[in-house]
Amino acid sequence: MYRYAMEKLKEWKESPQRKPLIIEGARQVGKTWLMKEFGRTSYQNTVYVNFDANSQMQQLFADDLNTDRLLLGLELYAGQKIDPDHTLLIFDEVQEVPRALSSLKYFYENAPQYHIVCAGSLLGIALHEGTSFPVGKVDFLKLYPLSFQEFLMATGKERFTALLRSHDFSMITPFKQTYIDALKHYYFVGGMPEAVSHFAQNEDFNAVRKIQERILAAYEQDFSKHAPNDIVPKIRMVWNSIPSQLAKENKKFIYGLVREGGRAKDFETAIMWLCDCGLVHKVNRVNFPGLPLKFYEDLKAFKLFLVDVGLLGCMTGLKAATLLSGNELFIEFKGALTEQYVMQQLITLPDIRTYYYTNDRGSCEIDFLIDNGEQVIPVEAKAEINLRAKSLKTFREKYHPPISVRTSMADYRLQDGLVNLPLYAVEEIGLVCGEMG
Repeated sequence: MYRYAMEKLKEWKESPQRKPLIIEGARQVGKTWLMKEFGRTSYQNTVYVNFDANSQMQQLFADDLNTDRLLLGLELYAGQKIDPDHTLLIFDEVQEVPRALSSLKYFYENAPQYHIVCAGSLLGIALHEGTSFPVGKVDFLKLYPLSFQEFLMATGKERFTALLRSHDFSMITPFKQTYIDALKHYYFVGGMPEAVSHFAQNEDFNAVRKIQERILAAYEQDFSKHAPNDIVPKIRMVWNSIPSQLAKENKKFIYGLVREGGRAKDFETAIMWLCDCGLVHKVNRVNFPGLPLKFYEDLKAFKLFLVDVGLLGCMTGLKAATLLSGNELFIEFKGALTEQYVMQQLITLPDIRTYYYTNDRGSCEIDFLIDNGEQVIPVEAKAEINLRAKSLKTFREKYHPPISVRTSMADYRLQDGLVNLPLYAVEEIGLVCGEMG
């Protein structure tokens, strides 16, 4: 299974400014596999330390954080010498021993020659709970579920990924049915590595669904195990409301759909907890498309998306036959799946920040506005070939963006600064727009 993040790790290894690296991401997006595979392919040796329920490591880091002493302890634990030039040191579930996180500062200052990568399924929460954290002394890498292009590669379609990345749409379009069929599969399977791996080997939708149910059950257990008791019921309510929030295509997250009479102050902490552990992505509204978009964001209006499109389908009980046959009953929810899919691809792209837009009257809504630091690009997401986009037309007439994107199942087309970009090519949005700019 190929992950684009591997290239980032190789760049990190060769960087003269390398710091200890923290990989952030939700549980089961493949952090442990990525670290071990990186060690296997890029180093002579790997020392893997899992801090979960590890009393030896608790004791080792409980004393002073002298790096020579820690390295000796780690060598004794691993039963091998840690050569700074040829060994990758992996700290997994590092949030379980907060002093191990604190030690990264001293490794950076006193032993920068060592190559250290860290991860943890609930690391984002630990970082926000006041753990003594080495600000400025570490590098970060975010890991998400497999993108659609990574899914293509995992399912034996590497050449189709390479073709997408060439942007040669005269060659891509004749093969669009292959991409559309794969995209429907991705809508169901999603990008969680275990689900993708099983699907690639067996193409068994029922088995994939069981894997997704197991992942969702593990997330539910995390709520009870790791969240403060008083917010666990609220986390569950927010989490379970997200599919209906997306299906209703609201202009923003509605607290009243979580619980009748619900207000922001009731659920803010629960939403923050879900965001911190990577299970939910928050996309804020902006009320004006100026640079930088962050300057214009409305912190009170936002949408919540799940970590993965396959898990969204699982939570709603979506059947594979419904998705693949285009059942009429599915039409209403198709827009929600499409929006989730597009957001999931956009969030993986480097140097792009994602928002959405509605005007003050609510009569014009743009699904996504992306800010690449140089321009604001409106993106309208359509589930089918339907190219009527009244809001996008209104937006373009008012703000005259040099480039606008409408993504749907229709073929690629460029006309008067409006790009029709097929949904299966949405990962290429930054580069396609860059070529035009």
